[in-house]
Amino acid sequence: MTGFSSNAPEATRLEAKRGASSLEKMLGLLDLFTTAAPAWATEDLIRVSGTSRSTCYRYIKSLQGAGLLTPVSGGAWMLGPRIIELDRTMRLCDPVTVGGVPAMRRLAAEVGQTGLLCLLFSGTVMCVADAPAPGAPAGLFSRGQRRPLFTGAASKVILAHLPPHQLRAIFARHGSTIQAAGLGGDWDVFRQSLREIREAGHCITQSEFMPGIVGIAAPLFNAEGGVLGSIGIAAPLERVPGPARQALAGKVMEAARQACASIADQEQLAALPARAVG
Repeated sequence: MTGFSSNAPEATRLEAKRGASSLEKMLGLLDLFTTAAPAWATEDLIRVSGTSRSTCYRYIKSLQGAGLLTPVSGGAWMLGPRIIELDRTMRLCDPVTVGGVPAMRRLAAEVGQTGLLCLLFSGTVMCVADAPAPGAPAGLFSRGQRRPLFTGAASKVILAHLPPHQLRAIFARHGSTIQAAGLGGDWDVFRQSLREIREAGHCITQSEFMPGIVGIAAPLFNAEGGVLGSIGIAAPLERVPGPARQALAGKVMEAARQACASIADQEQLAALPARAVG
C-alpha cells in the first residue's frame, strides 16, 4: 500500500511537527509506517513531510543509512531491518521487559488467562509483552500496540499513579475524554476516582476495549517509586465471574510485586518513568 490519506492519524501527527526541528521532522516520517499503511512512495513522503523535495530526500537517505527505512518495489519505502535489531535489544535489556515478563508468564499460567505487560509511553500505554491463553479472542492486546491512557485496566492503573502535577495537566487537556471514560467530569471527581484505584492497588474494567472482556491490572514501579507500567490479565467475561475477580486481583498484585522486585534488582539498568505524558 502506498500513498496517504490526509485524515490518517499518522499524517496528523506529522502535521503537528511543522514547527519542529529538522531532526524531529525526519524522525516523524517513521510515524507514517503502520500496519494499515506499511509502504510509502517517495512522492507521498515528500507531500506529507511539509519540507522541500531536497530536504525530504535527505531525510529518507539518512533513515535508509541508519537502517530505519529500506526500499521496496515500486519506488516505495518500508521500515528497515535495524528496527528488528533494536527490538531484540529491547527484549533483552529493557528493565520492564526483563523484570516483568517472567512474572507475567507465571501469572498467565497460574490463572489460565491472557497475561499482559504494558509500559507508559508518550501519553499512551504500549503492550511490551503478552502471553495469550488458549482460545483467547484475537486482538486483545499484543506487543507494539498502543492504547489511550484513560480506558482499560492496564491504562487506568498507570494513570492513577502519575504525579499530581502531571494529572492536573492531563485533566486540563483531556477533560472531555476523561469524562467519557467514566473517570469524572471535574477535577475533584477525577482525583477521587484515581485515589480509589491507588488504594485498591489494582484496577478492574469490563468491556472497555472489547465487548465481553474483563481486564485486571496492577501498577509497576521502579526502585524510587515512579510508575513505569502495569501487569495484568484479560479474559472473557464468562471465564471471570464477579465473585472470582477479587481473588484474581490478588494474584495480579502479587505478580506486580514480583516484577517490581526484579526490576529493582537490575541495578545496571536505569528504569525511569516517562517524562512526557498526556
